[in-house]
Amino acid sequence: MDTSPSLIGEKKRWWFRGRKVASRYIGEARQLMATQDPSDLASAISLLDSVLAAFPRHELALELRVRCLLQDCRYKDVADMLQDYIPSLRSSIGPRNGSDESGSVSSDSSSQKLTRGRGKLLPQSSSSVEVDERDSRFKCFSVRGLKKKVMTGLLCKSSEEEGQWRYTVLGQACFHLGLIDEAMVLLQTGKRLASAASRRRSICCSDDSFSLSALPFPISPPRRSTTEAESISNLLAHVKLLVHRRTAAVAALNAGLHSEAIRHFTKVVEGRHTVPQAFLAECYLGRAAAYRANRRVAEAIADCNKTLALDPTCLQALETRAALLESICCLPDSLHDLEYLKLLYSSILRDRMPHSPPWKRETVQYREIPGRLCALTVKMQELKKRVASGEAGRCLVDYYALMGLQRGCSRSELQRAHLLLTLRHKPDKALGFIERCEFVDDQNLDSVKDRANMSAMLLYRLIQKGYASIMANITAAERAAPENMEWKKPASRGPEGGGAVHGRSSSSSSNSNYQGVYCRDLAVGNLLAQAGFNLPLRVTVGGA
Repeated sequence: MDTSPSLIGEKKRWWFRGRKVASRYIGEARQLMATQDPSDLASAISLLDSVLAAFPRHELALELRVRCLLQDCRYKDVADMLQDYIPSLRSSIGPRNGSDESGSVSSDSSSQKLTRGRGKLLPQSSSSVEVDERDSRFKCFSVRGLKKKVMTGLLCKSSEEEGQWRYTVLGQACFHLGLIDEAMVLLQTGKRLASAASRRRSICCSDDSFSLSALPFPISPPRRSTTEAESISNLLAHVKLLVHRRTAAVAALNAGLHSEAIRHFTKVVEGRHTVPQAFLAECYLGRAAAYRANRRVAEAIADCNKTLALDPTCLQALETRAALLESICCLPDSLHDLEYLKLLYSSILRDRMPHSPPWKRETVQYREIPGRLCALTVKMQELKKRVASGEAGRCLVDYYALMGLQRGCSRSELQRAHLLLTLRHKPDKALGFIERCEFVDDQNLDSVKDRANMSAMLLYRLIQKGYASIMANITAAERAAPENMEWKKPASRGPEGGGAVHGRSSSSSSNSNYQGVYCRDLAVGNLLAQAGFNLPLRVTVGGA
């Protein structure tokens, strides 16, 4: 179908007019982004959306839109736009690439077989050596493989030159979303690409381009690029420190060094810098596992409470807290957590997909959920039978295990443990971890505070009940101790009485002996004084 020249000219005019409008919108978006006001950022995003609606592959509009979202703290939208560049998601594309490579290899091998077959059909003559030499110079190759290599080189070159901003911006967004490992890989890649581009520019420049006469005066350094490079370097150093401490804590936990794991996790959750919400919840869950292995039940429950306050749908935290409550015979609360866990499993199976976005790592795979749900149903039936039989009412909560004490402990040990737990798990101090947390959405802050305050209050009441119960046991034991002593005294009164009489007689005789010796010494001293034995002797010198 032929198109008229007028229609072609109209399309060209529309294209040039659209490019002008796009450049004008981009300039206005830049000015709005410079103010860093939330309303101006929203206006800039709407302008860039209109540009991308007309030109979906406009690189500058894409970059400005992603940077607008990053400035507006809409990290989830950034991750959704650039999720193809997240390393954990790109690893799933490997098998398809492998199949393409195998296809290209098979095509190359088939072409080589074809050349061998054709070579055998050549007549044997005196010039066969020359033909073989010419054949060795010209090799048959696969057009598909060559096309793939050329396109791969072009894509890699374009991604290094034009897509450098994707790695740095996505790395910052992944850090704020709690994807620390992905953030480290992306920031390192962006930094490496930036240094490589700088080296290429410096190599391409001639010696004359470095002369001072070619530079405009006054020389103004690019403040924005320098500030951005410094912030990325500082963020990368902070990310590496968090990854190092988390790795050391997990290694210590796997090696059975629970106190060492607790120390490393505490450095992360109680550090000076703020930590993203998802990463902080992960570290609290790891420290809860270390506390549980170290038989510190109250601290483990408190860390599970903080994890669930930050992430209410954390399946592993619910399972851990339910097991801890069951270990101290707190069956109703354990059953409540298991019911909520079953509800989450059922909703995931109903929707046939996890509730979290695709770029978020899951501790429980989707294929494992049906088996876990069956085991959870059996477990809940057993607990319900125990509660219905009255076991929860007859059996008291094991407050000794809750407070980390042994049965038969002293009053001072109980008071010391109660003081430490009270100072650590007071409801007014339960919200202190929120100050060190960096939230993705500020609207989620109030719900986090409510969940943390409620769970901390329940744990504090449980600790107070445990203190009252153990103190009552110690008081009853102290009251029963004198009665036992009085009951034992009549049986041993006879031998003890004889021994007492003998002791009194021996002590009186020894006292009389001491008194007699003292009086004898006094008498001898008086006699010596009266006889004159203490007078000086007369001494004569010479022959008298």
